[in-house]
Amino acid sequence: MTTPLGANISRVDGRVKTTGAARYPADYRETDTATAVLVTSTVGLGRITGMDTDAATQAPGVIAVYTPFAPLRLEPVDPSALGENYRPLQDQEVRFRGQAIGVVVADTFEHARDAAAMITASYDERAPRTSLADAGAGVSMPAEASGNTTILAPGVGSIDSALGSSEVTVDITVSQQAQHAAAMEPHASLAVWNGDQLTMYTGTQFPGRAVVGLTGALGLRPDQLRIISTYVGGGFGSRVLPWADAVLAAAAARELRRPVRLVLSRTQVFTVVGHRSAVRQRIRLGARADGTLNAVSHESDSEAPAVGGWPMRTAADTSAVLYRTPNLHVDQRQVTLDTPPTWATRAPNEAPGGFAIETAMDELAIATGVDPVELRLRNYATVVPGTDRRWTSKRLDECYRVGAARFGWNRRAAPGTTRDGQWLVGMGMATAIYPASGRAENAVRVRFRDDGTVLAQSGTMDIGTGSATALAIVVADALGLPMDRVAVEVGDTALPPGAGAVGSRATGSLAPTARTAARAAVAQLVEAAGTDPNSPLAESDTPVTYDAGMLRSANADIPFADLLRGLGRSEIEATHADENIMVPYAAHGFGAHFCEVRVNSFTGETRVSRFTTVVDIGRVINVKTARSQVVGGVIFGIGHALLEANPIEPSGRMAAANLADYVVPVNADVPFIDAVCLDGDDPDFSEVGARGVGELGVVGSAAAIGNAVFNATGIRIYDLPIHPEKLLR
Repeated sequence: MTTPLGANISRVDGRVKTTGAARYPADYRETDTATAVLVTSTVGLGRITGMDTDAATQAPGVIAVYTPFAPLRLEPVDPSALGENYRPLQDQEVRFRGQAIGVVVADTFEHARDAAAMITASYDERAPRTSLADAGAGVSMPAEASGNTTILAPGVGSIDSALGSSEVTVDITVSQQAQHAAAMEPHASLAVWNGDQLTMYTGTQFPGRAVVGLTGALGLRPDQLRIISTYVGGGFGSRVLPWADAVLAAAAARELRRPVRLVLSRTQVFTVVGHRSAVRQRIRLGARADGTLNAVSHESDSEAPAVGGWPMRTAADTSAVLYRTPNLHVDQRQVTLDTPPTWATRAPNEAPGGFAIETAMDELAIATGVDPVELRLRNYATVVPGTDRRWTSKRLDECYRVGAARFGWNRRAAPGTTRDGQWLVGMGMATAIYPASGRAENAVRVRFRDDGTVLAQSGTMDIGTGSATALAIVVADALGLPMDRVAVEVGDTALPPGAGAVGSRATGSLAPTARTAARAAVAQLVEAAGTDPNSPLAESDTPVTYDAGMLRSANADIPFADLLRGLGRSEIEATHADENIMVPYAAHGFGAHFCEVRVNSFTGETRVSRFTTVVDIGRVINVKTARSQVVGGVIFGIGHALLEANPIEPSGRMAAANLADYVVPVNADVPFIDAVCLDGDDPDFSEVGARGVGELGVVGSAAAIGNAVFNATGIRIYDLPIHPEKLLR
C-alpha cells in the first residue's frame, strides 16, 4: 500500500467544517443556559469610585450583575503564572482601557447586552503611559531568560569597537505598532458545572496552560476541570492562555448554579485578549567590503504592559543565530506601559525581529554592491554563532537557490528602474527562520476496533493547522492502513494529554509519539493473537506477525477485526507518552522568501504581485496542509508589511479595535503564493524527522516585501506598515 506520509492529504475534518457541522464553543447547547456580557473600562488608568448598576439590575431578563463592588469569587494570581498579574473584578483599579470591570448575566444575549449598556462608572482618572516613542529605552531582560548576550572576538573590546573597525557599516532603526491575532472566531466560553466538576467549552491552543490558568483562578484541582475544544476558529497565539472572559464565565456559572455562555464582542477581543507588543529595534551591521560580516548588534525596546504579558525577544532566534559573525551583541529591553496585555502572536518574537535584521541585510547588500542572495550565502552559518553547536538539519542554502530559480531572481534590476505604465516594479528577498527547539510532552492512544477501524486519540487542539490530519496520517502509515480506516479524536482534555499548538511544535511532537503508540498497539494485538486460546493463531509453530491490518502465522491469516470478534473483544489499545525532549543540537525551520511588488507612482498604493517561498522543515507529514501553513504565514507577512497596526492614543484607547479599522489582508491583497517544502528528513530531531512549519512563513516575509518596495521606488520605509502616504512623503 502507498503510504500517506508526505502525500497531498485532505483534512479529515474538512467536510464537517465546510458544511457547518463543526461545533465551536459558542455552538454548544445546555439546558437553562444563561448569557453573560462584559462591561469594560472607558478610561486608560485610574480607580473606579462608583458604578451605577440599578437600571441594569432591574432590566428585563437580568439574573445577576457582578462588579468590583459585588465581585465573583476568584483566587489570587500565582506570582509565577504566565500572562496577566491580576484577577478581574477583585479590586477597583483600572489598569488599561477596555479592562473587564463588570459582568451582566441574563436569560438572553439581547437582554444581557442591553443591560450592560445601562451601567455607568465613575473614576479617579490618571494619565496612562501609552507611547513607546516617548518612553525611551527600556530595562534589559535577564540574559538567562531572553538570550541577551555579547560575544566578542579575541582582542575586541566592545561591539562598538568591532563596528567601528568595519569597512562598511549599516545602522537602522525600525518600528511597528501593536498588532493582533484577529482570529475569525471571537473568544467564547460555555461553562457547565456538575457538582464540583467543571466542563468548559472554550477555544484553546494549549490544554495544559488552559487547565493551569482556569484551575488556578477558580481554586480547583486539575481533575475537576475538563476542557472541550474540538474545533477552534483560529488561534495565532491568542488562545494559549484563558483570558478574563473564560474565568468570569466559569465563576458566574458556579455562583448561579447554571450554565453560562460568554462571547466577547469583536471590540472586546482587541483589549481583553493579548496583542503583539509595539516594538522599536536598532540593527547595526559591520562588514568587510565584500559583505562578510564582522559584527551584528540587535537592540530592541518592546511594550511591556504593567498588567503583564509576553516578553518580546526579537533577536534570540533571528539575529543571534542567523548569520556567521565573530562579534555579536543582543540587548532586548522592556518598556512598562499602561496598555492592554500583550501575548504571543504568530511568530511572536521572530516576525518583528526578522523584519529588522533582513531589512538591514538588504541595506548591506546595497552598500557593498553584493547581490542579496549571494550576501546571505557569504555569511552562511553552519554552527550557532559563538558556539560549536550544529543544527539537526539545515538546508537554507538550498532554499535560497531553489527559490531564486523558481522566482526568476536573476531578472531583478537596480532600484527605481523598472516601470510598467504608472506602476513601479521591484523585487525583494529575505530569510525565514523559526525555532524548532525540541519536542513537547504529549501522549497518544491507538485503539484497534472490531469494526475494522483504528481510533487515534490525543488531547492536542487542532486550531486549523491540520494536526488532527497529521495524527491520522502517521498512524495510518505506521499500521499500513488506508486513511479511511483511521479515525481521530482531538481537542478534549479527557483524552491523553496532547502537545500544545504553540511554537509550531504540535505536529513535530505528536508524530513520533503517535508512531510509537501505533507500534505498541500492534504489539498488544500480536500478543493477544498468539496467546489467547480463542485465537486461530494461538499455539502456532511460527510467531504471529502483523502486516497492513492482517495477523499472520503458520496456522492462518486473519484481519484484526475478525480476530477481535473471535476473541470476544471490542477493542485492543495502547497509549504512549513522551516527555519534553530537547535535542542536543540546534533546531530551526528555515526558508527563503522572494517577492515582487508593484507601487503606484501617483497614489503610493502597493500591491504584492508575485511571491515564492521555499522552506526546509525536515520530513513533510502532509504536503497539502504544510503548503497551506506557509501560504498563511506569507499572508500574515503581507498584513505585517502593508496593513496591520493599532495605534494606542494618549487616553489609552486602541484606535483600531475592530475589523473595519484594523485592516488585515483579504483575497484582493493576496497573489498566488508559490510555496514549496523541500522533501527531506531530520533523524537527529526525531524518528519521524518532522519539524514545525506553522510560523516559519511569517518570519521574513514582511522584510521581503519592504525590500521589494525599496527596489521598486528607491524609498526605504522603516516604520511599519508601509502605507501609501509614507511613500508619497
